[in-house]
Amino acid sequence: MTGSVAYLDHNASAPVKPAVRAAVAAALELCGNPSSVHRHGRLARRTLQRARAQVAALVGAKPEQVVFTSGATEANHLALLGVGCRRRIVSAIEHDSVQSVDPQAVQVPVDADGLIDLGALDVMLARDEGRAVVSVMLANNETGVIQPVAEAARIAHRHDALLHCDAAQAPGRIALDMASLGADLLTLSAHKIGGPQGVGALVLGPAVEVAALQRGGGQELGRRAGTENLPGIAGFGVAAELAPEDLASPVAARRDELERRAKQALPTVAVFGDAAPRLGNTSCLAMPGVGAETQVIALDLAGVAISAGAACSSGKVKTSRVLLAMGVDPALAACAVRVSLGPATEAWEIERFLAAWLALSGRTAGEQPTRVRAQ
Repeated sequence: MTGSVAYLDHNASAPVKPAVRAAVAAALELCGNPSSVHRHGRLARRTLQRARAQVAALVGAKPEQVVFTSGATEANHLALLGVGCRRRIVSAIEHDSVQSVDPQAVQVPVDADGLIDLGALDVMLARDEGRAVVSVMLANNETGVIQPVAEAARIAHRHDALLHCDAAQAPGRIALDMASLGADLLTLSAHKIGGPQGVGALVLGPAVEVAALQRGGGQELGRRAGTENLPGIAGFGVAAELAPEDLASPVAARRDELERRAKQALPTVAVFGDAAPRLGNTSCLAMPGVGAETQVIALDLAGVAISAGAACSSGKVKTSRVLLAMGVDPALAACAVRVSLGPATEAWEIERFLAAWLALSGRTAGEQPTRVRAQ
């Protein structure tokens, strides 16, 4: 799919899996509308419901709890605006699609490792200002730091608040169970797990309901109007079913090797969040004195695809808001890039990244990387 390019930007969008591509093509052959009662409509609806069950199973939910959306951004908006809570409390390192919902939302600080301050959350919720919805992502898209969502949920519930969790980066990288997390609402995205772009889901807790932001038809049990994106949803379902298989990949060993060799060749390299639990595929690192945009462009020319922070800003490269919230010096934060691996990432891709990246500093990658057998 990516040819001879070392594609190390899986947190932005993962390559579509072959079985997903086949599911999308099969769904495109169906001409019926899932809402129609005739034979063609019933066939389309069967495909829709199969995908709903596949996505629900990924997080240990029931099919009727799944609301399909156009992506994680819409799911986040539906969660935070649809539950009817006037108070919104979000962690300072949430994705822009959460941060932008309510500019007046209370920000929960994080520590230098990028972990939410649970004590501060408790104090904020103790203020008697009406029922709140709290949004805490499961794993940060830039640093990979895994948040203590279950603990945050317990605190939220103690104060009669709802807990929303953006889990877009988690499937296939860590085990995922909605009940164990204690989340009342959970956001998922297809294209982070080898599914098609333009489709996501909001999974509701058993006792949670949302008011539709889009009104018109009665699709998605009245929670989201508009004819469903059947091909995208069919692909999402297959990607969700396949995601747990990725948990066995050697991606963490490859990431650790990348960081070890980068630090060995260039001791001034900073790796952010490495003292906290992280996704095994993600590394956020900075080369002091070399801007992120310069690094991204140079590596692109060398056949390596990485990103500078979140890849959701219309191609813009700007200093990471996440790193600033962690207390990172702005000058150093401006030099940070994100390298995110996938289950099929090979040793030669790590080697190419190190050679091209370290060349910017005048250093070399040195020893050959430890060979980790792909599974």
